[in-house]
Amino acid sequence: MTPEYSVYALRYAMRDAMRHEHFIGGDPHDAPMPMDYFVWAAVADGRAFILDTGFTAEVAARRKRTWLRCPVESLRLLDIEPDTVDDVIISHLHYDHVGSFHKFARARFHLQEPEMHYATGRYMKHEKLRHSFEVEDVVGIVRMNYAERVVFHNGDATIAPGITLHAVGGHSAGLQCVTVNTARGTVVLASDVTHFYENMDSGRPFTTAFHVGDMLEGFDRLRALAPSPKHIVPGHDPAVMARYPAVPGLEGIAVQLHLEPNA
Repeated sequence: MTPEYSVYALRYAMRDAMRHEHFIGGDPHDAPMPMDYFVWAAVADGRAFILDTGFTAEVAARRKRTWLRCPVESLRLLDIEPDTVDDVIISHLHYDHVGSFHKFARARFHLQEPEMHYATGRYMKHEKLRHSFEVEDVVGIVRMNYAERVVFHNGDATIAPGITLHAVGGHSAGLQCVTVNTARGTVVLASDVTHFYENMDSGRPFTTAFHVGDMLEGFDRLRALAPSPKHIVPGHDPAVMARYPAVPGLEGIAVQLHLEPNA
């Protein structure tokens, strides 16, 4: 029987931003549109799968982000001990999704192989593309590979009953999202396949893009993977914190994605 996971979004950072920063071509009605930063956890039968690892305080200071808490150490708020985690999924190698990987003592990291090629290949000579990466993070994952702690995938892969990776691309060359079986059906953790609900709902891609066509088709892929739009969880939208019930005692920090959204 496929496990039914409890799924959490844990907010670890934020930044002030404007609408024109989040849509290719800008926005005719520019206004504040803040961005949240999350890591995600799926837990069942005493086993936790983590999606993404956030960034460090040092990177937050340099990139002028508001760092609220260490994303990995904060997993303990959800009764997840990082040193016992065996599987960490890296949606892609941008700084805000891989930066604290070193805080997992024994985990293996699941990554799409094209993402490693992208982050270490010819396109990194372009400042516009490499801006979203931290070279020490990329080098660190290379070291993890030498230590036999990286599991490379080329396309979709089920890594455990009820946990499936889906290669999408667009925002980065090897971007992947994750579907998780829960009591309310399949929850789609989009990561940066769509940053905000509005990117997908309006068909307007986010401004950081490796392949715009793949990003647009990624919106369709999310819809195909989800039982309904309310099962899709975007990667950076502050609305996630309002739409889902908070973990008791962790209001403003963590929400429960396996429960139905708030009315």
